[in-house]
Amino acid sequence: MSFCRDCVVAVTHEGTPTGKIEQIGGVDTYVALPEGDYPKDKAVLFLPDIFGITFQNNQLLADDFARNGFAVYVPDYLNGDPVTEALQRDPKWNVMRDWFPLHTPEHTRPLLDKVIAGLKERGVTTFGATGYCFGGKYAVDLALENAVKAMVISHPSMLKVPDDFEKLLATSTVPLLINSCETDQMFPPEAQAQADNLLGGGKYKPGYERTYWPGCTHGFASRGDVSIPEVKAGKEGAFKAAVEWFIKHL
Repeated sequence: MSFCRDCVVAVTHEGTPTGKIEQIGGVDTYVALPEGDYPKDKAVLFLPDIFGITFQNNQLLADDFARNGFAVYVPDYLNGDPVTEALQRDPKWNVMRDWFPLHTPEHTRPLLDKVIAGLKERGVTTFGATGYCFGGKYAVDLALENAVKAMVISHPSMLKVPDDFEKLLATSTVPLLINSCETDQMFPPEAQAQADNLLGGGKYKPGYERTYWPGCTHGFASRGDVSIPEVKAGKEGAFKAAVEWFIKHL
């Protein structure tokens, strides 16, 4: 497993987050809830990239999902140790050498499981998952366990292609939407084509769609430079597709 350069590049988006961080299952979690009434038995797990729950872009996206009627929970499965601007500015820092060894599935998945268990104790019975970059693999893992009812992955990293998609085809009942882009070392055109070949054309019975955004690079859906028209269109289009997917399937 590895990350590409675009995994550790982010442009901070403007806005003021409206959610709050609270403990669920003993784990810090950014919580964004709809105004007014909403189904208390449903939740969207927002599975963030390596910038974690305190990164403004992730909070703003969670808030946007909440404004569309979903209760959204962003677990700190990075255990309070996300990638920061300070780390990015350090020329000696290397994400694979200095960060990833302490953020493997063995370190991170148990924290996600604690949040899920805590939400179940609160009465949540139905989960959706939307995973970005690092979080994309976790969304797929949850779908392989049929622990969620619908999933969206946007510019995922750390997937094993075609293995993970073959497993989905064999075992999962979870509808899948992939938001992909033109330039992506972590989910390149050949991986996109493999997903289509395996799951498209009605082969994956739960439901499969893939959006494709030209002029965009890995990270576009959560931390791209929205001053670039193509990136802005990709970010907004990927979000709209995700909302519509959850409305349809969750």
